[in-house]
Amino acid sequence: MAIWDDLIPDSDKRMFAKAGMGGTLGFGQRPAVVVVDMTYGFTDSRYPLGASEMGVPTTQAIQRLLEASRARRLPIFFTRGLERTSPAQKGYWKMVPNIPSEPGLPDHNQIVEELGPLEDEVVIGKLRPSAFHGTNLVDLLVFHQVDTLIVTGMTTSGCVRATVVDAFSYNFIVVVPEECSGDRAVVSHKVSLFDMHMKYADVAPLDAVLNRIAALPSS
Repeated sequence: MAIWDDLIPDSDKRMFAKAGMGGTLGFGQRPAVVVVDMTYGFTDSRYPLGASEMGVPTTQAIQRLLEASRARRLPIFFTRGLERTSPAQKGYWKMVPNIPSEPGLPDHNQIVEELGPLEDEVVIGKLRPSAFHGTNLVDLLVFHQVDTLIVTGMTTSGCVRATVVDAFSYNFIVVVPEECSGDRAVVSHKVSLFDMHMKYADVAPLDAVLNRIAALPSS
């Protein structure tokens, strides 16, 4: 049973099936991992945009993925937000400033300690939802000859989905481990996973993704 089955009516599923959507893309030979915005501001409910209910289990799932990926020496990239000081940088986001509700908390753009990037893992700053927009992520992926992008992080309906769509647009195979993505709203989370799986990516259980990583040839 898929995570979205309790929300998506059978009539919608039939329409996607009629169009041949929702199949399996598979897995390439040179995957990389992108960890999107797993910062305190999104994973911790003490921040206006944070949601610990999904942030904590998502962090734990990504920890498992990173352990397996590091063991296979896969390229790993993190993203975090940049401070927006001018109106042009702030843009037209429809949300409040992500200032912590209690003094002494970590900066909202700081990646959570449990997922701390290693010295050779790149952290990309960004101003917009997609990990690709205004960054050099494509350049880095080309260097590593990546053909498959494993996209994780928060939020499923926002920055994760934007990154998935851009990765698809750049002709990467895209995989989203279901447990490695989280949102502040359950409905947005499930519907976004469904939509990505129908069109742009393979949404798969984390265990299945870990099995594929373990089966990769030794580098």
